[in-house]
Amino acid sequence: MGNLGMMEILLIGIALLIFFGPSRLPELGKSLGKGIQEFKKASRELTDSVKEDVTADKDKK
Repeated sequence: MGNLGMMEILLIGIALLIFFGPSRLPELGKSLGKGIQEFKKASRELTDSVKEDVTADKDKK
């Protein structure tokens, strides 16, 4: 998880519990997971599109 240590992760967890409450944490985690998944999908699609364009340009030359 980068430079986050166990203490920082624990503090973030406690802050999330205080702000959102224990009943909303699963919903929050699910939404965050979906957002990350969509971001990765869009990133992959953009990368593939750029690769196709570069390949098409090389083929034209």
